[in-house]
Amino acid sequence: MKAEDEEMRVIRGYKTELDLNNEQMTACLKHAGAARWAYNWGLRRYEEEYQAGRKTPNAISLHKELNALKQTELPWMYDVSKCAPQEALRDLEQAFKHFFRKVALKKEGKWKEKCGYLKFKSKKRGIGSFRLTGALHIFERAVQLPRLGKLRLKETGYIPTSGVKILYATVPEQAGRWFVSVQLEEEQTGPTLATGTAIGVDLGIKTLATLSDGSVIENPKALRSNLKKLKRLSRRHSRKQKGSRNRRKTTRKLARLHARIATIRSDALHKATSMIGAKTKPDQERPSVIVIEDLNVSGMLKNRKLSRAIADVGFAEFRRQITYKAKQAGSLIHVVSRWEPSSKRCSCCGWIDQDQTLNDRVFVCHECGYVADRDYNAARNLAALA
Repeated sequence: MKAEDEEMRVIRGYKTELDLNNEQMTACLKHAGAARWAYNWGLRRYEEEYQAGRKTPNAISLHKELNALKQTELPWMYDVSKCAPQEALRDLEQAFKHFFRKVALKKEGKWKEKCGYLKFKSKKRGIGSFRLTGALHIFERAVQLPRLGKLRLKETGYIPTSGVKILYATVPEQAGRWFVSVQLEEEQTGPTLATGTAIGVDLGIKTLATLSDGSVIENPKALRSNLKKLKRLSRRHSRKQKGSRNRRKTTRKLARLHARIATIRSDALHKATSMIGAKTKPDQERPSVIVIEDLNVSGMLKNRKLSRAIADVGFAEFRRQITYKAKQAGSLIHVVSRWEPSSKRCSCCGWIDQDQTLNDRVFVCHECGYVADRDYNAARNLAALA
């Protein structure tokens, strides 16, 4: 059975690291600073108008007001592209829409968490990012952005250069490294439907995922393996005098370590979800249905003994990735209720062990005598629900 082979327009993002020289890095810092300043200025103007009882401004009116200030009070704004402050004001307007949406839901009793009023951006919490639109061009080894020129890429041949429409480019800074994230609209043929056997995926802490075909994906435990170094560096950072040069050096080291932990976790999740989806394999080798559990992650994080290990896995990010990658591979996603006793039910006869606890890592059936790893038994039960 084949899906429709007609061309369709899809929007995809490509993120890769930039290889900047000192002059280009200074220009990027100016753009990020202009975007941060415009966001804070717009938030301040919004609060002034609100407290005065007047109509609150939108992104267009704020940008017109900002353009008038450039000629008198803000001549340094001419050193950066007009897109950086303009897109920052649009982000501000969108953030207010989300805030008021949460307020409305909270009045109806549909939102239990904090609404999260907008905060001023501080350079102490990070350089930030800026977004550019307009004349954008992508080459095999570089990307050309307005007012910044050609910026070399560390990874060549990753971003497609032909048959795509460039929507915008975002340049973020993370622990001293600069990246570019390009949003492209490209034509793709509809994926053919996968016809392989259904597969169950049981997520865990000891192992990242156990599949019903017997495969086991190891958990890199990014935070746990770097926890000792992280504690030592945090202790060293807290002992430095605030505002000193040594404290700034330690801050950069701490940021690089946090970025490394996040990168290790993200790399493991992408490799795991890509392996399960098997997008590049033939139709008969790709799973027709991928079955996962609807885990209550927020409730699981309340366990004080396991909260750090659970957060180190990234269950929500795994589900997000496997959902869109399964769609690209022509597979279906079936989400099983969190109340399904997949770990307690025997995958051979269906007997349920009501006395099973989290410490029981081996499942033993008292009816048919089936013995298997707890996670593998749960993965087989999930695959049977497809």
